[in-house]
Amino acid sequence: MKPYPAYKDSGVEWLGEVPEGWEVVPVKARLSVVGGTTPKSDQPAFWDGDIPWITPADLSSLPDRFIFETGRQITQLGLDSCGTTIVPAGSIVLSTRAPIGSIAVTTVPSCINQGCKLLVPRQGSDADYYYYALLSAREQLNVLGRGSTFLELSGDQLAAFRVPLPPLPEQQAIAAFLDRETAKIDGLIEEQRRLIALLAEKRQATISQAVTRGLNPDASLKPSGVDWLGDVPEGWEVVPLKHLSEKIGSGKTPSGGAEVYQSSGVMFLRSQNVYETGLRLDDVVFISDEIDREMSGTRVKPGDILLNITGASLGRTSIVPPDFEPANVNQHVCIIRIARENLAPFVSLFMQSAAAKGQIFATLNGAARDGLNFEQIGSFGVPIPPDDQWDAIFQQVNAVISQLGTLTETATTAITLLQERRAALISAAVTGKIDVRDLAPAKAA
Repeated sequence: MKPYPAYKDSGVEWLGEVPEGWEVVPVKARLSVVGGTTPKSDQPAFWDGDIPWITPADLSSLPDRFIFETGRQITQLGLDSCGTTIVPAGSIVLSTRAPIGSIAVTTVPSCINQGCKLLVPRQGSDADYYYYALLSAREQLNVLGRGSTFLELSGDQLAAFRVPLPPLPEQQAIAAFLDRETAKIDGLIEEQRRLIALLAEKRQATISQAVTRGLNPDASLKPSGVDWLGDVPEGWEVVPLKHLSEKIGSGKTPSGGAEVYQSSGVMFLRSQNVYETGLRLDDVVFISDEIDREMSGTRVKPGDILLNITGASLGRTSIVPPDFEPANVNQHVCIIRIARENLAPFVSLFMQSAAAKGQIFATLNGAARDGLNFEQIGSFGVPIPPDDQWDAIFQQVNAVISQLGTLTETATTAITLLQERRAALISAAVTGKIDVRDLAPAKAA
């Protein structure tokens, strides 16, 4: 894409040079900055009305730039009680606290809480262009945040933040170009996400078929006696997990809680580290040798099966790989240590199957509410093939899921590259590094 014919120094470090004919102005020169607040939460008459009330949480997972609904609405009494302001549809809403920089364009008249700012375009300003400009400036806005508990961008700082100002026809052309090009990129990203979901379904189906039916599709079947298992091959036995295990137990939180976590020492695994594709250690924490000595019984060993037993990730499971360095777990993770030699990999696969998940969630819908206890886990029925089939099933399934994992990694990398291209394209267009005036979609007659 070609650049503009001539450039000049913007006087703003993050912008660098901008095209001749552009200005660089404070946000307040083109957008009115409006703050927000919160009605008293203990006054029912202020809540559940018909006035959209936007918070940073409403901006965190929008599928596109428009916000159509909010988690909560307030009444006219609530609006009058706190002095927040309703602004028209087509205004920009920006989170200025935890996190800074989430952004959207309103579709109906709305107000906000104190964690956001509303930006109302003045005459001669295109809201869509400034949406893209402020989206591109998210990193710079975060640098301006202040606060010891959490970062916050003040209204004065936002109002004084300098942004590029092309002539209005160019603002509209840039916004139209970015609408078209980002839609293409977003479509490609969505295709990769669908592929990842299909690969995950294929992984689950492969595991479930192998650990409940084996590798011989013509094998004679018999009732398992367990609703969530159905029939199993002749020659298989269904055994309670406790009869296969030498240990079913969890860890504990160190005395002192999260304050004792450190960046090195003895590894300490939590439920956020346990995934069915393997242990994820990008955000793992550590404890000191002294604390480790207090954690009797929480040490994991290679071959242990880890099962999350509380919270949103309940039922997620992983096996501890060979040669894994010393580590402990907290009370939200159950250690299942299989007694029979070489059986743990097969049982680990079973714990990822639809049959195992069915038993887990049937238990939750019955007696268990907050999580699984060890007695419930020990009662889960596990289909066990003859000894000479354990390794063959594991090896064949492992080969398939390894291939699926490679495809998933490729799709994940593609998403990252597409997101980087999207961000780079927006930045280049809104700062004038590329000239898109001739590339914008033609206006409808």
